[in-house]
Parts: sequence; C-alpha cells; structure tokens
Amino acid sequence: MASDSAAAPALDVLIVSLGATQGLRAADRELRDSLARAGARVEIAQARPPRQLRTLMLTDLAWARAARAAALRNLAQPGHSPPRAIVYSSTTAALLWPRPGAIRFDAPSAGNRPGHHGLWQRPLERRRLAQASLLLPWSEGGLLEAPEAARGGDRALVLPVAVEPSGPMQSSRDRDIAAVTYAANPTKKGLDRVLAAWSRVRDELSPDAPRELVVAGLSASQFHASVQDGGEWGSPSLGMGVDGVAGVRTAGVLAPAEFRALLRRARVFICAPRREDYGIAQLEALAEGCMLVTTPAPGPYVALPIARSLDARLVSEDLAGALRAALLEAPIGYAVRAREAMTPFGREAVDRLVGERLLPRLLTRYATAG
Repeated sequence: MASDSAAAPALDVLIVSLGATQGLRAADRELRDSLARAGARVEIAQARPPRQLRTLMLTDLAWARAARAAALRNLAQPGHSPPRAIVYSSTTAALLWPRPGAIRFDAPSAGNRPGHHGLWQRPLERRRLAQASLLLPWSEGGLLEAPEAARGGDRALVLPVAVEPSGPMQSSRDRDIAAVTYAANPTKKGLDRVLAAWSRVRDELSPDAPRELVVAGLSASQFHASVQDGGEWGSPSLGMGVDGVAGVRTAGVLAPAEFRALLRRARVFICAPRREDYGIAQLEALAEGCMLVTTPAPGPYVALPIARSLDARLVSEDLAGALRAALLEAPIGYAVRAREAMTPFGREAVDRLVGERLLPRLLTRYATAG
C-alpha cells in the first residue's frame, strides 16, 4: 500500500479559471482537453462565483479574489507537488495571483474597462502582463489592445478557442427558427437593437416561413425586465410592450449542448454588440451553418471579418436591413462557406498549435517568469 505521504504526480499545467461566463468556461475546458491530448497532466482550478456587485471595479476585485483563492486551494493540497506551469484564464484571474504564470485573455482591461470602470485594474494589469511568462491572447486584436511594452519580443502566442460543429449540417428546410440571439448581458449584447430590427422585419416574412426569434442566455423574467427598462425599444410603437414581444421566445440559460442544438435549428444568428471582446457564440453559430447578421462593433471581434467575407450585406449598422437580406434574400452556399471559414478554429488546428508551440514554451519558460 502506498504511503499517505507519497506525493501525487506533479501537474504539468494548472489552469486558473475565472469562468464568469459560459464562453469562458467553454474556452477553459477546450484548453484543458487540448493540453491533455498533447500529453500534459492538467487540471482546472475553478473560481467560486462571488455575489453580484454594483460596479465593474468591485466586480473585478471580487472575481480576482475568487481566482486567487481557487489557485491557493490547489497549490495547498497536501501530498501534491506544485504544477510546473500555471495559466491564468483572463487578466482578471491574474490580478492577485499567488504565483506568476502565463495569462490567457480575450481582451485586456486596457480595452474593455475604459475610464473609471478600470481605475485600479489597468495599472495592475500592466504589471501582470509584463511579469507573465507568456501572453496567450485569443486573437491578434486582443493582443493589440495590451500595452505595447508587455507584448514585446516573442512572449505572445495567439491561441484561439477551439470551435467545432456539433453535428451534421442542417439544410435550410430543416431550420424551423428564423433567428437566435444570445443576450446574457442585454446591454452589452445590444438586445434592444436586435428586438427593434426583428420588429421591423418579422411581418415581412412569408406566413409559411419560420417567424420566431429565440433569445438565449437570460430568463423570461430578466428579458421582460430588460424590455421594461428599454426606453424606445420597449415602447408599444415597436410592438414590444412589457407583456411580451411579437414572435419572440426566451430559451433561458442553456447548457452548451442545448445552445448548439438551438443553433442547428436557426437560419440566422443575430447580434448587435456595443463591444465584442471575442464572440464565441458567433463562431459557434457559423460552425453550425447559421447566417451571421451583426452590426460592426469595437473590440477584437474575430467573427466580424469572417462575416463580411461571407456576405457583406449581413454586416451593417442597419441591422433590420441586414436581417431582411438574410431571411428574404438568403445567400447561396453560405453554410458550407461558413464551415470552411471556421477551419482555423477547429480542434485539429488548435491541438497542433498547443502541442507544437504552446506546451514546450509553457514548460521551459515558466521558471523565468516573475
């Protein structure tokens, strides 16, 4: 019988996961699995969600403390050797780190915490990015938002989130939902603009065509609260009284497989983000063959150039016009071309990047961080 004092095999990589959104949790699982396929011993230290707070400054502090606590719980496990490398998933997770490591991020506070929203986060973030063993931005755009001094040399490796189709391509005749949107953060995701566009286009649809918009990511009560507080877009002139919005159904907060199943039934994924730090939902929609109808948005919005290349009509500030073009003048071959455009985001491509470039650098450079 093994001695209780014998140390367990050391982890190669510990991922400190903020997991504040479904997209972040999915990204961390994908990275864990990719590292494991490359032969690494890897675990996720999951932060426990803090209570809801009123400001972004306090919210980020609470999440940073939760991430630190998650890392310390893992590092303090009796009988466990410390991991050879740590990856902090998001700059917020790294702000109060107990030990230096690599930082993976969709966008830094320098980009998505302007003005007073990031008064304490931005200076500390600059220090952490400079101290990190590696920077692992999800996209080139995310890296460009990081301070120039922190991204010098060869410390950065762009590491996209793997996104795969969840099943066979559905034909248009098998898609019984006109459009889907994701609105976990209604203001940031532009739910008001989506509903306004939908209200203008729905009555133009053929009676025998799908005539439903499904809103995922928030409950019915949250949806109606958003409509009630929505100013112009909650007015009867748009057909959006507080008792409901014509042709709209809320799907609630869905498990990843449920959300993918919803996308397979949809003809269009529509969104109007006021800022997009990456856009996993949009990439998942493209992988499932949905037409992406979107407004342009600031931030490292990786699906935006893909959507423009597939059909520029569907990317417009005139969201109703773009939705009209998608549903009434659907581009030929869009779904097939969308899947082809997603090849660089597939697991095979990401696994190759992880195995050939990330894991060797993680394990050899970690000792030089600090």
